[in-house]
Amino acid sequence: MNLFNPQRRLTFPADNPALVKALHTQSQALLAQRGDHRYADRWATGKALALAVAGFICYIVALRQQVVVFFFLAYLAVMLCAMLLAVNVVHDASHNAFLRGKRANARLSFFAALPLGLDADCWRVRHVRFHHGFTNVEFYDPDIAENGLLRQTPWQRWRPFMRLQRFYWPLIAGMTFPWYIWVVDWLDRAGLTPVTPHLTHHGIAGWSRFLVSKIGHMVIALGLPLWLLTDRFGGLAVLITWAVSQMVASLIFVMLIIGTHWAKGHHYLPPDEGRMPQGRLAHTFATTFDWLPTPAWMGYWLGGINLHLTHHLFPHWHHRHYPALSGIIANIAGQQGLDYRRLTLEDLLSLQQRFLQRMGESPQRAGSGP
Repeated sequence: MNLFNPQRRLTFPADNPALVKALHTQSQALLAQRGDHRYADRWATGKALALAVAGFICYIVALRQQVVVFFFLAYLAVMLCAMLLAVNVVHDASHNAFLRGKRANARLSFFAALPLGLDADCWRVRHVRFHHGFTNVEFYDPDIAENGLLRQTPWQRWRPFMRLQRFYWPLIAGMTFPWYIWVVDWLDRAGLTPVTPHLTHHGIAGWSRFLVSKIGHMVIALGLPLWLLTDRFGGLAVLITWAVSQMVASLIFVMLIIGTHWAKGHHYLPPDEGRMPQGRLAHTFATTFDWLPTPAWMGYWLGGINLHLTHHLFPHWHHRHYPALSGIIANIAGQQGLDYRRLTLEDLLSLQQRFLQRMGESPQRAGSGP
């Protein structure tokens, strides 16, 4: 199995200077025209607080339920609020785009990730350093690491059951959060992955923060519900509710974020000489899409993750700027002859299915790789 295991340093050649200049000049002009900055504003902060309050209210409602179905629905709402809080806060803060200052963003990420259970520091390194640094590059991007269940690149091992992966992929996507929370985070912290050297905190300080986050999450997400509700519904019902809720939140997250890279369908092997064939900006256009939800207001609550190409080009900007930035990108891409399209959600899901079907075919039959 080919794991997420970067073996050597990869470099990217310089991008077209005209493209670099146009993106920089027009994005800075946007801020100047508005008298604005690239961080969160009071409305973005208010949205984050609203999600936190909504999740807390749903949590209290869940703990007061007398009917198991209503408990399940209320608890599911808690996990969905936790997922949206991570998307709207942790995602930006990981890129130091929510608040000014790395420490402030790190503290915010720690608390905002607590309801979901992810370790904010581990996720930051995986996402910012490796996924953004080497999107869709075999062995370097942890989001496409070989897992033995989904074949995501032409160079990963094929198994006959993968012919059906376009049908069963939601189950694998639903296991992503639980896998990261209860396995990968621990491997990262224990020094068993390439993530460990890049973590902010090491030794006793690192482990202390890590264990506080994990224990805090377990007490809130599972300990209190089991203590208060086992007599009403039974411990098994509480455990199933917890697990299914995490999986539903995970499915939505993977479908909307990682799916944009599947949709493009371009993947790369690390070149032997260690130099990628195109610049970072061109690589982003080759591997990522923007898409528009219906109704449009969903994009607001999704934290701009639908404008994912825009995010990859401007990762250090808060997502409130993405709609305007995507318009700038569309104009520049047209002038530079770059492939930029805003998909619909239907387009996105259709392209994901085509990609998974193509990767699920036998390599001998499809001629898609070894």
